[in-house]
Amino acid sequence: MSTRAALPDLSDDVCARLRDAFRRTGYDADGVVGALGSAHGALGRGEPELAYRATRDAGELGTLIRLFLLGSTEPEKDVEAAFAPLSLDDAVAATLLVPVADGYRAGLDVRPHGDDEGSWWVVADLDADILGRTVPEDHVLGVGHASLSLIRATSRREVGSLLDVGTGNGVQALHATRHAKKVTATDVSARALALAAATFRLNELDVELVRGEWFAPVARRRFDQIVCNPPFVVGPPRVDYTYRDSGLAGDDASALVVRQLPGFLNDGGTGQLLASWLHVKGEDWGDRVTRWLPAETDAWFVQRDIADPGLYVGTWLRDAGIDPRSPEGRAKSGAWLDWFDENDVQGIGFGFVTLRRADGATPTIVCEDLRQAYDDPLGAEAANWLDRVEWLRTNGDSLLDVRFRVPETVLLESVAEPGEEGWATTVQRLHRTDGPGWSHEVDELATRLLAGCQGALPLEDLIVLLAAAQGLEPEELAEAALPVVRELVRHGMLLPAV
Repeated sequence: MSTRAALPDLSDDVCARLRDAFRRTGYDADGVVGALGSAHGALGRGEPELAYRATRDAGELGTLIRLFLLGSTEPEKDVEAAFAPLSLDDAVAATLLVPVADGYRAGLDVRPHGDDEGSWWVVADLDADILGRTVPEDHVLGVGHASLSLIRATSRREVGSLLDVGTGNGVQALHATRHAKKVTATDVSARALALAAATFRLNELDVELVRGEWFAPVARRRFDQIVCNPPFVVGPPRVDYTYRDSGLAGDDASALVVRQLPGFLNDGGTGQLLASWLHVKGEDWGDRVTRWLPAETDAWFVQRDIADPGLYVGTWLRDAGIDPRSPEGRAKSGAWLDWFDENDVQGIGFGFVTLRRADGATPTIVCEDLRQAYDDPLGAEAANWLDRVEWLRTNGDSLLDVRFRVPETVLLESVAEPGEEGWATTVQRLHRTDGPGWSHEVDELATRLLAGCQGALPLEDLIVLLAAAQGLEPEELAEAALPVVRELVRHGMLLPAV
């Protein structure tokens, strides 16, 4: 493993001149996409040649793209022109550039990152592919798939205060500045805090930064919202890389965050985090994660994937630039897989957790397996899920008085098979076409009841009419229907009429 590098020093003055250079050359999210065109997708697939070709005639913008995104060596005169008004000496002193025989290479990963409202720059360390070696222990990861998935899973409703635990390069805090009046970010790594500070200076953002483990830096403080992308890699209790390893055994890092996070929320405050959990022989994963929760906490656990232990170990070794076939790789793989075997681990679950502090209330706790593909960001759905949970908590005993409607995004699917008398319906399923694409199998009585949910009559009247048509007792039909209604409301497939 590589030794730790000196902390970068990207002062206000350096960041101001670098920002001027980026703005002058168009090195932002739109500029990069415009210069690369179709090669942008190829670059994301790890196929750089098209990007090299696309940037040949892109001038100073092309130089910056090749330096920071492709890891190439660029001639001194081209780099000097692209970085103006920041001098090469100052860029080298700040570790932004590294002089080599044929010119300069990037010393840090500085790349545009955007959303629907605009573009930022994120400062991180170069990954193993560009470095050409394994990364050091205090490596600060760039914006990867995990970061992007948490961004999409975070509610963006306006809040007064937000805490980003384990900020890393600062990307979660960047997005938080769109909807939070005050943002605080923490990390245990001095290098992460230095790069996050550079990210915030470069983007002219005021974010409070404090150093320490987990929630210790904000002891006795509370926030309206907390986001956390913890070091959630599961396995033996060791720290090879601070960005992914907690030093805690198994899934104890995720358990720690779930257990402690609600205590730092204001009443009604919410938290979103990425988490991993073990699938242990003879144990239900939902029971496992539910035991992590403190009292009076609403919780929605969404499992997005389950990894085979062997594939899991290989993936994380390659992530650090370690060849699983090398002696080092085999030794690490062996120790990791031995730990899984000793602890009866059959798989590693990964997903999102939404929490809400609900003082004085009976909590709602749901664990769902949502491994199907869907495009909608989960953040808005998580906020709406909490709204529906609160509505059910308030109105759950009087559902018969409510006028319901089925949203336009909900469809009824029928599956039929051929029989002696033609097609026979075997399955009827409600499917929500937005959000995470929930589906519920329903019987004929349920479909008829839902057909009447058009916002005109209360649920009780619909049940009485359906019971009379089917020769059933209304009380028995209501007893059977109410649990189904609650579940459909929780999933946004049946809503109170306004």
